[in-house]
Amino acid sequence: MSPSVLAWAIVATLGLVVAEIFGGVLGRSVALLNDAVHNLSDVPTLGISWLAMRWAQRPADSEKTFGYHRAGTLAAFTNAILLVLLSLWLGYESIERLRTPVQVVESWMIWTSIAALLVNGGITLALVRGHSDLNLRSILVHNFGDALSNIAIIVGAVIIHYTHLTWIDPLLGLAIGVLVLYSSIGILRDSSHILLEGRPKCAGVEEVARAILTIENVYEVHDIHIWSLGGSHNALSCHARVPDMHMDQCEKIIAAIRNKLAEDFQIDHSTVQLERAGLPASSGYVMPEPIRKN
Repeated sequence: MSPSVLAWAIVATLGLVVAEIFGGVLGRSVALLNDAVHNLSDVPTLGISWLAMRWAQRPADSEKTFGYHRAGTLAAFTNAILLVLLSLWLGYESIERLRTPVQVVESWMIWTSIAALLVNGGITLALVRGHSDLNLRSILVHNFGDALSNIAIIVGAVIIHYTHLTWIDPLLGLAIGVLVLYSSIGILRDSSHILLEGRPKCAGVEEVARAILTIENVYEVHDIHIWSLGGSHNALSCHARVPDMHMDQCEKIIAAIRNKLAEDFQIDHSTVQLERAGLPASSGYVMPEPIRKN
């Protein structure tokens, strides 16, 4: 996906924030004002993600030898923290309005939310293609939640118009805060897992070891480390024990291991250290026992 999509999303979101602030003030709706603040938080979110996409395209250099793949993950982690703080603030404001209800102007709530729904729905559809990227996923979830909150505000305004139940407005604001909190926790968990060198879900340690052992002349695998570089880029390092053989045969084994890892586990960066079979174990095993052929 091109970073220009995010640039247009930033412009549209800024326009939406201005419209919702006017609509919230004129309509005396805390739900609409909360949604305006919620959408305002999208601006740094989109800006950070746009910058992350640009950085992720940069090649590796002498300082960042693995490249900048984790720029997007770092952006998602930062955005998730902002969303958690924002959801707590929205909840507090809504509870305060429940204690002291204010009469709202339903027409402002409805028409402003319809405009917001069109903007958030358009951004969500534009980002659907990038749902597998954690950075873009954080924005997709955020904007999908925005669209749902717009629908809720429209429905709530109609109910208020016919029932005059003013507590519905702060209740919607509280529900929006809970929705933001729930969606951000998952993003925070996944992004922190990558930043802490967590194992990618597509590659279990023992499954990878068993696959390597299917390569001819590989007798044992140990000291396996698997981690994600961000996005769809995964890396591995391990030790494999093989019989005493010529260097060209060793290179064929390493090539076969790398092909197996790339095809079966989406591991595109692997470092394999070969050791002669029969030597005493000297590595600190991670597995906790080395995996051997039966």
